[in-house]
Amino acid sequence: MHGERCAGETVKNDDRYLQCAIGAAKEAGRIQMAHLNRFYGVEYKDEFNPVTEVDRLCEQAIVQGILRDFPDHDILTEESPFQGKGSPWRWIVDPLDGTTNYLHGFPFFCVSIGLEVEGEVRLGVVFIPTLDELFYAEKGKGAYLNGNRISVSRTGDLNKSFLCTGFPYDVRDHVDFYLSFFRGFLTRCFALRRPGSAAIDLCYLAAGRFDGFWELKLHAWDVAAGSLMITEAGGQVTAFDGQSFSIYAENILASNGSIHKAMRRVIADIQSNQI
Repeated sequence: MHGERCAGETVKNDDRYLQCAIGAAKEAGRIQMAHLNRFYGVEYKDEFNPVTEVDRLCEQAIVQGILRDFPDHDILTEESPFQGKGSPWRWIVDPLDGTTNYLHGFPFFCVSIGLEVEGEVRLGVVFIPTLDELFYAEKGKGAYLNGNRISVSRTGDLNKSFLCTGFPYDVRDHVDFYLSFFRGFLTRCFALRRPGSAAIDLCYLAAGRFDGFWELKLHAWDVAAGSLMITEAGGQVTAFDGQSFSIYAENILASNGSIHKAMRRVIADIQSNQI
């Protein structure tokens, strides 16, 4: 992992936090590719929420890399109980976002690492190893893909927009509820996708590949890095009702900014019909 840490071809500053995150993400990506399409045991945190040995290997590599450089920092990860030290510095890690995709050899999965400082996400890194796409952002410094600055799309008409979303693991228990949002947007946009990795969805929105995104019941590790990517790329992230977004919230609405109000109106219409 030491050899990956600097990532000199993409890091244009001396930020040791960013270099640590990139090094950890690339090491986890290497692990993912090394084990891809091999048979391994699968456990389930609940009926439809899988976790593999690769998830745990990636988490271990990331945690070790962070603690080696910053031993006093807290780390919140998807696969382990949080054991905080009371530090104002909190790394938020999804070691393998898109586990179901990974299990089936569908090449749409990634590593996501965010750094929250005193309650504010200040850094985000997302690495997609199958495409060798490295997204990163720092608060106030813009968002980048493989060293090139990115920005959100300019699409201003929801009817011409390209949207993405995802379904929570309890979708079978509330299928009509989740499909009401899917149906509502499907009839008001140009096209809609459900790729299976929220972190990638958010990064692709930041890069202008998607115009808007919504989802319910995500976790901090799903959105910490990607939400910063969007705001640093000139986009907008809020709760469904337009209030300030929290990575610990129950829902997320993200867009290029130009279609945000229109997306909020769609959600409001859907929610009014659910009452």
